Amino acid sequence: MTRPLAVVDTADPLACLVALREALSGDGPAVLFRGGGVNPVHTAPLTVEKRIALVVETSGTTGRPKRVALSADAVLASAAATESALGGPGQWLLALPVQYIAGSNVLARSLAAGTTPMPVPPGRLTAERVIGAVAAMEASAPHYTALVPAQLSRLVDEAEADDHLRRALAGFDRILVGGQATPAPLVERATALGWHLTRTYGSSETCGGVVYDGVPVGQAQVRIVDGRVELGGPTLAEYYLDDPERTAATFVEHDEARWYRTDDAGELENGVLRITGRLDDTIVTGGLKVRLGDVERIVREQPGLADAVVIAGHDPEWGEVPVVVTTARPALADLRRAVGAVLPPEARPDRILTVDALPLLPSGKPDRLALTRRVTQGH
Repeated sequence: MTRPLAVVDTADPLACLVALREALSGDGPAVLFRGGGVNPVHTAPLTVEKRIALVVETSGTTGRPKRVALSADAVLASAAATESALGGPGQWLLALPVQYIAGSNVLARSLAAGTTPMPVPPGRLTAERVIGAVAAMEASAPHYTALVPAQLSRLVDEAEADDHLRRALAGFDRILVGGQATPAPLVERATALGWHLTRTYGSSETCGGVVYDGVPVGQAQVRIVDGRVELGGPTLAEYYLDDPERTAATFVEHDEARWYRTDDAGELENGVLRITGRLDDTIVTGGLKVRLGDVERIVREQPGLADAVVIAGHDPEWGEVPVVVTTARPALADLRRAVGAVLPPEARPDRILTVDALPLLPSGKPDRLALTRRVTQGH
C-alpha cells in the first residue's frame, strides 16, 4: 500500500509541526520538508510506501544526493529515546532548519511531549533572537534545544561578553550538540558558562542522534566491524528513495538484525563509543597514510581554531598534504608543532588558507566540497 508524499515549505515551522503530526498518525500524507531557496536534489515522488512518514532530503558532504525514508515507528522511537535520556518531556527551542533531521526531531519530540516548540526567528543565530525566543517559552517546563557546533561556537562567543545570553542558556536543562564533531575546547568554554551540554552522534539514516556522550540511548545498538561504526535499533531508516543499490550497500543484516554502515571509524571501550575519524578522509603523503580527521581534531583544539577545517591539498613532491582552512591567522609553525607532537611528521599541515568565512551547508556543517575546490584553486 502507498500514501501521498507532500512537500512542505519550512517557512512556517508550526505548520510543519501540524503536517508531521498528521503524517505520524496516518491522518495525512507523508512529508518532505523543504526550505525556501534550497534547491531540491530530486523531484519528490507522488507516493511512498504506507509505512513511510518522513523523508529527509540531503546533499551530504560527498556530493551524492540522497533521500532518506523514515517510518512513523522510527521517528516516534527516536523521540521516546531522547525523552528517556533527558529524564522527561519538556519544551524545545527550535534553532535548526526543520528540513534537516535535527530540526524535524525537535518537532517530533515536541509532539511526543505534548508541547509547542518555540522557533528562533529566521536569520543569523544572534543573542537578541535567542534571548527573545527563550523569554517566550513556558517558565514551568524543562527547556531543551539542539544545535550544531557552528551555532554553539557563535553563541559561546557572544555569551562570553553578554551575561543575559549566558544566563538564558544556562537555564536550559539540556543542550544537544551534534551533526559533526564538537571540539573539546568549545565544550569546555560552554561548560564554563554553566551550560549543560550533551554531544550526540547519529545521522538521517538513524533518525538523528542515537548515541549521547558515547553511550547508546533507547534501544540503539553500536558495533565496530573492521574499524567501521555500525548502528542498529528501531530508529533506522527503511531505505533511500529510488536508490536500491545504495540501500543494499548501506543497510545490512547480520544475525537477523539490521545495521546501518556509517562512514566513520571508531572504537568501543567499556561500552563507550569514540569516533576516531572518517573512513574516507585518509590521504597518502610521501607514501604514508594520514587521516585528515586526526589532524583536524588537533588543529581545532588550538586557541581560536574551533571551526578550522583540514582538507587534502596537492603537492608535486609529496602527493597529497593536509591544508588548514580557517578564518583566523595562526602561525603555521605553531600548528605544525602541535600536530607533530601527537602524530607522525607527515601529518603536519603543509600550509594555511585563510578565508573571510567558511562556506557552510544549510545544516551548518562545513561545505568540504567547496573548500576542496578553493584549496585546489589556491584561494
